[in-house]
Order: sequence, then C-alpha cells, then structure tokens
Amino acid sequence: MPIKARSASTAERLMPVLSWLPGYRHDWLLPDILAGLAVWAVMVPESMAYAGIVGVPPIMGLYTIVPPLIAYALLGTSRLLVVGPDTATGLISALTVGAIAVQGSADFNALTSTLAILIGAFFLLFGALRMGWVAAFIPTPVMRGFIEGLVCVTIIGQVPHLLGINGTSGNFFTKLWFALRHLPDATLFPVVAGLLSLIAMLSLRRLAPRIPAALVVAIMATILVGLFDGEAAGVSVVGQLPSGLPHLALPNLNLAVLQELAPGALAIVLVGYAEALGGAKAAAMQTGGDIDPNQELVAHGPANILSGLFGGFLVVGSLSKTSIAMAAGARTQLANLVAAVFCFLTLVLLTPLFRGMPHPAFAAIVIAAMLHLSRPGYLRDLLARSRWEFSLAAIVVAGELTLGVLQGIALGVAVSLLMLIYLTSHPQGAVLGQLPGEEAYRDVRRHPEAITFPGLLIWRVGGELFFASIGHYDERLKAAVATHRPPPKHVLLDADSVDFIDTSACDALLNSIKELQSQGITFAFARVRDEVRERMRLGGLEAVVGSSNFYERVTDGVRAWQQQERLDVQSAAPRDQGRLGLSKE
Repeated sequence: MPIKARSASTAERLMPVLSWLPGYRHDWLLPDILAGLAVWAVMVPESMAYAGIVGVPPIMGLYTIVPPLIAYALLGTSRLLVVGPDTATGLISALTVGAIAVQGSADFNALTSTLAILIGAFFLLFGALRMGWVAAFIPTPVMRGFIEGLVCVTIIGQVPHLLGINGTSGNFFTKLWFALRHLPDATLFPVVAGLLSLIAMLSLRRLAPRIPAALVVAIMATILVGLFDGEAAGVSVVGQLPSGLPHLALPNLNLAVLQELAPGALAIVLVGYAEALGGAKAAAMQTGGDIDPNQELVAHGPANILSGLFGGFLVVGSLSKTSIAMAAGARTQLANLVAAVFCFLTLVLLTPLFRGMPHPAFAAIVIAAMLHLSRPGYLRDLLARSRWEFSLAAIVVAGELTLGVLQGIALGVAVSLLMLIYLTSHPQGAVLGQLPGEEAYRDVRRHPEAITFPGLLIWRVGGELFFASIGHYDERLKAAVATHRPPPKHVLLDADSVDFIDTSACDALLNSIKELQSQGITFAFARVRDEVRERMRLGGLEAVVGSSNFYERVTDGVRAWQQQERLDVQSAAPRDQGRLGLSKE
C-alpha cells in the first residue's frame, strides 16, 4: 500500500469522521439539522432529569451534553449513535460516589465528575488494549435482568419526588415500605403535578411519538406551576441555575479516592459499553455502516473525560436517543453536532427559563423513560425458551432488589462466568446415525429414524478439547462405548466442532484410545481441522490411530469401515471352511 494511502487509512481509523465527512451530500444537511433539533429537544430536559438519578444538580446535566456529543462525533464509528446521560449507569454512579461522599454536597458533585474522568480513562485503556470483546461477558439475559431490576429500583427512588415526600436509603423493599408508610404525608399539589406529568409523558409517547414529550411536559409543567403558584403550595422547583459555560476543573486525583471509585467505574464501563455497542449495531443494521468495537471504546474515552473536566458526569451511547435521531431522519454525526450547538446556546442564553421547572415533572420524565426500557415480555419468552437463562435473569433482578444494583450486576456476571466454565468443561458429545436416504449424520436422540451400524460407534465431539473438558469428554466416550449395542468394534470420532486441542487433552485422549484398543476396538477420525490434526501428530495420536484413518467426511469413514468389514468376512470364510473340513469342488 502506498504511504499516502496507508496514512489516510490510519487517520480514518483514528478519526472516523474523516471517513464520511469528505463524501457528505448536500441533501443530507436538512435531515441532519432537523434530527439535531429533535435530539436537543429530548436531551435538555432528560439530562436535567437524569441528573437527579446521578444525585447532582440539574445544571450538571446540561454540562454533560456538549463535550461528549462533539467528542463522539469525531471519534465514533457509528454515524448515528447519540451519547449522553443514561439511567442505568447513572444510578451506578450515584451509588459509587454515595459510598464516600454525602449526596448534595460539593464533594459529591466533584467526585461524580472525577468518576466520569476515571471511566473515560478505563474506556481509553480498554480501547488501546483492543478489548472490544468484553461486552460478550454480559449475556442478553443478564443485561435484560439488570434493566428490569434497574427499572424497579429507579422508579421506587423517584416516587418520593413524584409525591412530594422525603426519601430514604436502603434496598428496593426498604424504599417501597417507606413510600407506602408515608403516603398520608404526600402533598396534594406535588402529587397532581407529578401524576399529570407522568400521564402526559406516557400519552405523548404512545399517541405522538415524534413529539419531544420530555420537552413538552417540562415546559407545560413549568407554566402550570407558575400560573397556580405551585411553589407556595409545596411543589419543589429547580431554582436559580448558573448561566454561561462551565469552568474547566481538575479532578481529585487522590489515590485512595480513585481506588474506591475504580470498582464502580469498571462496572459502568462494562454495562455502558454493552449498551452503547448494542445501540451502535442496531443503528448500523438499519442504516448500514461498519462498527469497530475497539474504536467505540476509544470514542467513549474522551467523551467521558471532557464531560468530567467541564463539570458533567458520565455518558454512554444511548439506544433510546439514537432511535429519536433515526426517526427524525439523521444521516450522519452532523446531527449530533447540531444538537451540541443548540445545547451550547441553551447553556449561554436559556438557563434562566428553567428556574421554575418542578421536580415532580423530572420524576415523571425519569419514570416514563424507565417504563419505556422495560420489556417484561422478553422474560416471559425467555422462560419458555430456556429455564436456566431465565433463572440467570431472575438472579440478577433479585440481587438488585435485595443487595443493590452493583451487587446484582456483579452477581449476574459471576454466575454467567460460572455457567461458561461449566458449559465449556462439559462438552455434549452424541452418538450419530445416518438419516435414511441421505449422507447426513445426526444425533440419534433427536432423530430416532437415524440408522446406526452394528459394530460401529460414530461419536461426535461436542466442543473444544482442553484440560478442563477432556475429563468429562473421556467419561462420556467410554460410557457410550460401554452402553452401545451390539458392542462396537470400531469407533469413528467426528471432530468437526473441535477448533483447538491442548497438550493435556491430547495426552488424555491418547491414553483412552490405547486403553480401548487393548480391548480390540479400533479408532478413526473424521473432519479434523488442519491445526488440530497437526497437534495430534505432534502428540503421537496420529501415529497410534494411523494416518490413513483420518477422513475428510463421516461418510468416507463409514464406507472405509464397511469395506474393511467385508474384507474381514471374506478372509474369515476360508478359515472357517478349513476348520469344518469343507473344500470347494
């Protein structure tokens, strides 16, 4: 590749905006501007509302918008993904910082920004190490269970704001019991404001999904509370917000503090990246384009670091906000840059308008967002499809409701890893038979019509052969030999699913084959991959089995055995005649 072309390719990889900006079409400009306005209309009220989940003042929600949008637009590989505040990771942030600082204090706000910077550093580190595969460690049932549990925890946390009563700390059930006990303390006007806001949010999302429901509800609630003097009637409002741009602030780099923040930061990176990558891939499936998981990690790094440096909190890619951009006709990341410009103007010119915005309306926006995330039908379908995966999701939900959000997701990931270890160490081999009239061979348990051959056992290896799986595999193979009727004289191993065999497995398999050979059973292999066969050769397996007993297809191995059987019968016939004193005339 020429040096110029290679340098251009490297530049596009590091700065993906260069891959689409030179080819930008004029007819994309208006859709991108309109989509940017739609994203702005949603992000301003939602970011202020989500600041309540994070436990910081609403103004920090506005500080969180602009720098991340610009950073991701330049560095992200998705042309449509929108990054911003998020409910799932926001609650983890609140819990992480809340363990070392009092919510509402200046220290809490500063540490929340420090956490965002630490999260950005982890994103950059994982991207540099090309660890885009980490999202695979949160399987879909765990993620869905996490979201369903989070919906419950977040909603119960917003109920006091909705009802105008004080909240409490503790797990889901503690907060639920507290809210029920203090229902008589609820003030009428905040309850009415909150419930009307929630009804309006849900109705607009259902009846007019293209309308920015959060912005409409925030404006209408502010107007109504002002008209009816709701603040005097007990409705809590935002109050005076500072105008202008935030000042660049250096983070708290105390090593002890960073160590306390690190576990929560890692959890946020894992959960947030899984959510962001899912959103990016969903957008790419509908509009085209390639997603680089490692570059997505890199892009989220500066987005979070800049947010923290300018007084904001963490951000991740949001599927819900991305869906809004897509529905509004966005074509490229220019839509996010347009949204960033309008959010910048909002900070400079419009913050005085938010002074009378009621907290019950914020609570309604958050609750509506959480209800939109919930998919109880998925859990019902999961129960019908896989009981153990449903149990995995249920464990996560139960863990979140009783132990806490961080503990719930940690429990889910831990159980998933244990399940992964169990499945990889317990390969499910199977006895194969030939489908009538075909050359295909299938598991006889699932295909009773499959034909087996007396004296021949065709055994399919169910997965990788390595130190953790070979013991179970050896037991299953010997059990199949012992129970096969009539007893097999020949075993054909179908190794199509084996991509890897290590030294331990090779040695153990060699010993098993020698043991069965001593009992008069011969062996052959079919569909062995080149890399696996080379390891078998180096380990002495090929020499013991015989290089001529490796076949490209199962059918070839069966035919070779049948031919050998015929030869054995023919060679045995003269010997039998001689023993009986017979001769041909």
